[in-house]
Amino acid sequence: MLDIHLKQHFDGFDLDAAFTAGPGVTALFGPSGAGKSTIGKMLGGLLTPAEGHITIDGQPVFDSRKKLNISAHKREIGFVFQEHRLFPHYSVRGNLNYGSRRRQGARPSLNFDEIVSLLGLNNVLDRRPISLSGGEQQRVALGRALLSNPRILVMDEPLSSLDDARKHEILQLLETLKRELNPTILYISHSVSEITRLADSLVLIDNGRIKGFGPLEETVSRLDLLPFTGGYDAGSVVTATVARHDTTYQMSELDTVGGRLFIPGCKTAVGETLRLRIRARDVAISMSEPSDISILNRFKGTLRDHRSGSDGMEELLLDVGFPLTARITRQSYEQLNLSIGCSLWALVKSVTISA
Repeated sequence: MLDIHLKQHFDGFDLDAAFTAGPGVTALFGPSGAGKSTIGKMLGGLLTPAEGHITIDGQPVFDSRKKLNISAHKREIGFVFQEHRLFPHYSVRGNLNYGSRRRQGARPSLNFDEIVSLLGLNNVLDRRPISLSGGEQQRVALGRALLSNPRILVMDEPLSSLDDARKHEILQLLETLKRELNPTILYISHSVSEITRLADSLVLIDNGRIKGFGPLEETVSRLDLLPFTGGYDAGSVVTATVARHDTTYQMSELDTVGGRLFIPGCKTAVGETLRLRIRARDVAISMSEPSDISILNRFKGTLRDHRSGSDGMEELLLDVGFPLTARITRQSYEQLNLSIGCSLWALVKSVTISA
């Protein structure tokens, strides 16, 4: 468990951030300049806050009132940065062994061969970082951090310097890492798609202040937080299980707690789960069950909440078996005579859903 409260004044910027994080992946999400990386560096002892405390697994590593400030190398925190920061004069093996030499504590640790196998580094152990692709360098950086046996792994925008193919490769790797090792990770990012895919919990930060935090699916569905969970692209996260693949139409059918969901063909195996992101602006409302319409995804539900958005928009929270946000015009809201508790149908075009 991580417990943080940090305060620091910068020129034109005041940081005042407090949150807790448990096991799994906690995403620290916000725009560039919001203070995300600053929090990560303070957690790792690379920057010292003016006030506050940092407690890891019940052990304080920083407390301004007690004048306690444990040095960075004793905090047992692993870092993975967007710039990789590998030692150019070491081989891949040498970089990984450097992580092993930094191990502390009595916690069970992963051995070298396990990490090399998990990260697929067997064929590059004797190469220098300069000869590796960006994705390979990031895998080495991740392996070095894991081999240091950290209590917390901080990943600061780890995919921002990679192309789409390498991002996909590392995201798949992180999903495997999460499933097989379940490390405690603070994942810093401004990418909605990355946090949707990886995060268990979400911490929203803007201009140095925490705007909200909690379980991912619950937090992204809060209407008051839509401005901080993607703005125009904000929406809901849905966990689904692959039911079948239709090779004739190249479609995949998924089971959700709200019923069957159709998306363009995906590669996830039948029986496996995946997360989907449905943008609020891609949800339409009907007061009766539609027919003779091209939209395949139709969910019957009720209106749980609403709030007035900007530019003549009305933001809705629907219950269709799972929380679903929608954004429609205020004119449509009034013409449909919507009210909290009313029954309705939510319609989502398959081609708009991100998996």
